[in-house]
Amino acid sequence: MAAFINWSAVEIFGLFGLPGHWEIIIIALVILLLFGGKKLPELARGLGRGLRAFKEELKGVKTDIEETDKDARELGNDVEESEDSRPSEDQSEQHDRTE
Repeated sequence: MAAFINWSAVEIFGLFGLPGHWEIIIIALVILLLFGGKKLPELARGLGRGLRAFKEELKGVKTDIEETDKDARELGNDVEESEDSRPSEDQSEQHDRTE
């Protein structure tokens, strides 16, 4: 019978570990060799522009959601006010009998 292994996140990180100082230095050197010193600032600039655009879009979506929520609350208040101003069925029957 095959035994099933249940890996938790703690066990996986314990097995592989997070990168240390030397691993980060090696990764940085490999990136520098692959892209060259002149391309790295361009890549960083492009990444910064992309993140800035992403944040602006998130802010726009958040604003749209807040406006929609505000409109829905106002519509709900209008409906409640119209229901409160409308006479109930009992009141309208009594009004009809008195006339």
